[in-house]
Amino acid sequence: MRKFLKRLFITLLLLGAIGAAIIIAFNVWLSNAYASRIYASIDDLPSDNTPRIAIVFGAGLTRSGEPTPALYDRVATAVDLYQRGLVNKLLLTGDNRFIDYNEPEAMRRTAIKLGVPDEDLVLDYAGRRTYDSCYRAREIFGVNHAILVTQAFHLDRALYLCDTFGIDSVGIVADRRNYTASSQTWWSIREAAATVAAWIDVNVTKPTPVLGDRLPIEN
Repeated sequence: MRKFLKRLFITLLLLGAIGAAIIIAFNVWLSNAYASRIYASIDDLPSDNTPRIAIVFGAGLTRSGEPTPALYDRVATAVDLYQRGLVNKLLLTGDNRFIDYNEPEAMRRTAIKLGVPDEDLVLDYAGRRTYDSCYRAREIFGVNHAILVTQAFHLDRALYLCDTFGIDSVGIVADRRNYTASSQTWWSIREAAATVAAWIDVNVTKPTPVLGDRLPIEN
């Protein structure tokens, strides 16, 4: 019995080590693959006459229903893009599975307060995951060209998924403050696993998110 348990323990350790190596390798590949399409500053974005949409990803709400600091920074960065004429519309995509949890509406209120007209805001209430948001951006809202707005830790996966669904995209880093160490640690751990899950979604399980009538965004 002891020999069996020992072998089982060693086997589990080896499987864990192999799994960790795969996760690290894929994340390193993803980071290198998309580094040239991620911009730390709006000033660094290349000039482009192609009309683009800013896709702003959800990042949680506080208990009072307001955007978390990370989500606020994403919206504020998208507003900067809009005010500089780099995007024509903001696609605010987030979770609204529950009646008392509405990320897109909180994002909308913030964008309006920061100066974006309501008619240039498009809300996606079924962006429950990054996979869903990118899938629906193409299939429901007809987005072909986009600037992805999120924190640096999330941009590689977002670009990978938008590429998968046929959206020509670049990313702008929305890190506008120093986030807490605990938040950054959690984001890094979660993102490492989420990137592999994204690969599995794209290449193996291929889930279909909540869909509906097409609502193409007019530029």
